[in-house]
This record gives sequence, structure tokens and C-alpha cells, in this order.
Amino acid sequence: MIVVMGVPGAGKTTVLMKAVEQSPGWRVVTWGDAMVKIAQEKGLVKDRDEMRKLPLDAMRKLQEETADRMAKEKGNWVLDTHCSINTPDGYYPGLPFSVLARMKVRKLVLVDAPVEDIIRRRAADKTRKRDVQDRRELAAHEFANKALLFAYSAFTGAPAAIVENSDGKLEAAVAKLKALLD
Repeated sequence: MIVVMGVPGAGKTTVLMKAVEQSPGWRVVTWGDAMVKIAQEKGLVKDRDEMRKLPLDAMRKLQEETADRMAKEKGNWVLDTHCSINTPDGYYPGLPFSVLARMKVRKLVLVDAPVEDIIRRRAADKTRKRDVQDRRELAAHEFANKALLFAYSAFTGAPAAIVENSDGKLEAAVAKLKALLD
């Protein structure tokens, strides 16, 4: 399994889907879809955007249950997830060590983009109810993600890579991620 992460608006899923289209034998599993399905089954949330507002104990239990289900996945697959979640209590790791310990991680990839690009992308996305982060808050979130990326790497022993996805450079980002899948 390869883990691909990024802040909302970095273009993580766009880059990932295009790279996987060009990489036969790979498939994408979306962490948020699996986790929200479990949370909905338990009556904890109505939609994905309510997840980050759950109490941390509930979030932790959902993450561990999701990881247990993910650990059963076979073949070449990429986990589409977030490195950290911006909660009312602060940044929460998307993959705490208790979660990472349940999975076999081969590589960790952070898709990143300039703050201005992310702000523009979020403003254009009418499909989600995202929290508003100003430039300073978004830069702090990106810093938290990079710190967590390397902590995840140290814990798992998996190499960490950063793929830059600036506006107008999607194909270069896709090529870099595709090379990591090969």
C-alpha cells in the first residue's frame, strides 16, 4: 500500500486518479469514504464534513476500525487520505501510530500546492462545506502535514515524498506520482 495525502484543495485526489489511470494494476481506496461509512452505520454523522467535528475519542475509534478493515485489502492499492485533520481542538493526525501499526505501508506521499492555489481551488469547490482557513492558518496546516509526513515515515520505515501540484503543472505532478507507483 502507498499512502497519498494532502490538505483539502491541494489536488491530491485529482493527481492520484490521473496517475492511477496510467498505472495498470493499481487501484485507489479512499480512507474518508470508508471511515464515514462506518460513522454513518453507527449514527455518528450524516455526511463527510461532520467527521472532523467528532470528539477525538470517537475519531480515534473510527480510525482504528477503518484501519482494521483496510489491513485486509490485497494487491497494489493507494490509500487516498489526509495527513492531518483540522479539528476544533487543533490538528489531529490522519494516521495516528495506532492506525499505521495496523497497515503495511510501502511509501508515503504528500501532495502539496502553493497556499494561493489551494485557497482559489477551495473557493471554486461548491461540492463541500469546508472550514475557511486564511493564508496563515493554511500555511500552518501545511507545516503540520509535513511534520506528520516525516513522523509517519520514521514510524513505518517507509520513504516519504512530496509531490508539488501548482496550478498549471498538473501533468508534472501526475508524472512524479506515477513514477512513485512504478
